[in-house]
Amino acid sequence: MNREIHAHNSDEQDVQDMIRLASGDDPSLNKLMDRHAERLFQYLLRSLQNESDAADLAQETFVKVYQNRARFDTRRQKFSTWLYAIASNLVRTRYRWRARHPQISLNADNPETGTELGEQLPDSVLTPSELLESCERSEKIRGAIAALPDNFRLPLVLAEYEDKSHTEIAIILNCGVKAVENRIRQARNQLRSALAPLLRIRESRG
Repeated sequence: MNREIHAHNSDEQDVQDMIRLASGDDPSLNKLMDRHAERLFQYLLRSLQNESDAADLAQETFVKVYQNRARFDTRRQKFSTWLYAIASNLVRTRYRWRARHPQISLNADNPETGTELGEQLPDSVLTPSELLESCERSEKIRGAIAALPDNFRLPLVLAEYEDKSHTEIAIILNCGVKAVENRIRQARNQLRSALAPLLRIRESRG
């Protein structure tokens, strides 16, 4: 309940800040960035697997927010959905650029950044061997996500990390809800296959 109230209040703040921004109050953009920049960066990092690219696109996303401030419909659009739609379009443009420049690495610059799919370190202190095993496991998961086709990776990240509904993902990616469901299902199936050896090891120890 508290989470829903907080989300509602944040949405209302976004609307008011966008109204002020469109009216010429440029500092309102800073307030929007304070609320959304960090989470947006994490989304971009998980999608692009490159810290420098994620930082560049996060900045470019907010530049486009400013440039298109008068186009935002405060009565019909949710700011976070609009923001992620802008960012996702930039990600797809970057994917296309990478396809033309295959020498560019898809590995994250900082492998310790972000929390991997279903992988969080326990609160207790790990032994050196446990820490090494945990890092190796996270690296394999990172690699499996990075290896997903681009049209599978985005909806999966939006669903798993950003907690977006299938309906909202469809709006962000400009596709149908069924397409979102199919892409997420195929992404999970591919991850399951890629990580099968890792899962078997964990099951044998469990």
